[in-house]
Amino acid sequence: MSSGAAEFEALLREALSPVDPPEDLSQRMELTLVNLTELAQEELEAWELSAMRDPRNWVRPAAAVVVGGSAGVALVLLRARRRARPEAGSLLNARTAAERAVGDLREHTRRLLGDR
Repeated sequence: MSSGAAEFEALLREALSPVDPPEDLSQRMELTLVNLTELAQEELEAWELSAMRDPRNWVRPAAAVVVGGSAGVALVLLRARRRARPEAGSLLNARTAAERAVGDLREHTRRLLGDR
């Protein structure tokens, strides 16, 4: 192998080496998802049912449902993954993690919808 090829290979290894995410990435992501769900909830609460007659008014509530729902699901999955990580390995632990995720989803939905 020539010197140029070895140099190129070394540069590729350096460029493609794994990079660890920042320590606070999980907290920042969780905070962003919580903010998105709260903003979507506020948008839906401010929407008046009488405005439903005009389809032009459906865009904002529809977007709030999509964004809030997606952020809520991502938040639940993020929290479930964080809880399941130390217990990874067995089928029983996977079932326990799935049950916790469903419970978290139920609780988050109750908080998001309130007493409606």
